[in-house]
Amino acid sequence: MVGVLRGGPLRKAGGGWLPGPARGQDGALCSLAALAAAVAAEPASAQTMEHRGGAVLGLPESSIATSLPRELADLGGVRSALASRGITFGINYVSDVLGNVSGGTKQSTHYVGLLEAGVDVDLEKLAGWRGLTFHADVFQIHGTSISGVNLGSLAAVSNIEAYPSTRLFELWFEQKLLGDKLAIRFGQIAADAEFFIADGGGNFINSTFGWTTISSDNIPVGGPIYPIATPGVQVSFHPNDNLKITAGLWNGDPVGPCPEDLDPGQCNKHGLDFRLEDPPLLVAEGAYSYNRAGPGLPGTIKLGGWRHFGDFDDLRRNDGGGLLAGGGDPLKHDGNHGIYAVIDQMVYRLPGAGDPKGVSIFARMAGSPSDRNQIDVYADAGVVFTGFIPMRPSDVFGAAFAYSGISSDASGFDQDSGSVVIRNYESVLELSYTAQIVPGFTIQPDFQYFWNPGGHVADPADPMKAVKDAAVFGVRSTINY
Repeated sequence: MVGVLRGGPLRKAGGGWLPGPARGQDGALCSLAALAAAVAAEPASAQTMEHRGGAVLGLPESSIATSLPRELADLGGVRSALASRGITFGINYVSDVLGNVSGGTKQSTHYVGLLEAGVDVDLEKLAGWRGLTFHADVFQIHGTSISGVNLGSLAAVSNIEAYPSTRLFELWFEQKLLGDKLAIRFGQIAADAEFFIADGGGNFINSTFGWTTISSDNIPVGGPIYPIATPGVQVSFHPNDNLKITAGLWNGDPVGPCPEDLDPGQCNKHGLDFRLEDPPLLVAEGAYSYNRAGPGLPGTIKLGGWRHFGDFDDLRRNDGGGLLAGGGDPLKHDGNHGIYAVIDQMVYRLPGAGDPKGVSIFARMAGSPSDRNQIDVYADAGVVFTGFIPMRPSDVFGAAFAYSGISSDASGFDQDSGSVVIRNYESVLELSYTAQIVPGFTIQPDFQYFWNPGGHVADPADPMKAVKDAAVFGVRSTINY
């Protein structure tokens, strides 16, 4: 199911940890329930509260450990001892229960879970090498894909859907220079941690609000994204608080030759291939931020683009200049590319100090050539509300909409082939509410509606009709330790 390898868990750029029929499903659910019960039952004793202010070194930014007794938060002193030497770690568990009550090719409920563990090492603190850090993380992915089995959608319903496996994801070093204004990262790197990101999109479950459908569909195997990163180098220049310029160069295919009947995750099953022989992928982005400090309304504007240096098949023409539907080999194009723009903007700010809360909007647009890409235009937009319930200031409500336009060449091939059902577009609406139970533990009810799953493609059960629009309900739970 190639279509499930899109999007990814919610991760900080450069490491760190944020709320982000299955094998092991019963055990995972029982563990989740037991931990939730333990947290709910734990009184706010002095022992629990004393490390809320940071007395335990090495806790992630948002961690359920702040609501646990000190001996569990600090693991008998191991966590703070490692942190004092520059070694910090995080363990997260994200699980989704999702079902489509109508539409798609069938209706059923699916469970998917992601256990991720990562470590960050400050090598200046550990070994005296100034400005050098190390990051690595591993995934254990289990469950089934509602997108691949029930919908056949371009955008994955869940951004943690992927081939069930235990795998290495990222493994890199980063060297900072020029007073931390220049950062050079090298190793096995993910592009979806740094590029084409709208901060507001991180509040949603659907994969397209992370790494968009136009990127995942047009770059081989989606590119170096969750759950398969590839070797590369990334350079970021941050001359001041407002401007950031970032560029990355990767091996352009995370899996290489892979039989069509296999999921790409099966061709690089444990993330240990470290491929270097494929044509490269280049991504570059400039970001300008404003009003990051003070009472103003903060925002960020980004412009970026990518180029892949491999060969790409024409979707409508053969190498003889005729129609591909009439036979022959596809015309080959030298390379592929795309451009994009992103805006994040707070439009209303609630009074008060600390992190700004209120109403924020985001929007993204992207385009790629029509002759070699199924999707040639993409747009999304959303609105996010935070801090509007005084007793629950960390809860978040969001609504977002995405449009993936099928290229004229892809639609033209359908017409040339005499298909009754012609591809045109896929759209998805998502409504989501994230409730913080305690810091580091959230529950997220979610609703998604798909128009034209797959871009308006034929239903396998009745090729004369398109796959029906689908309504999906679900809930995500996230535990960060």
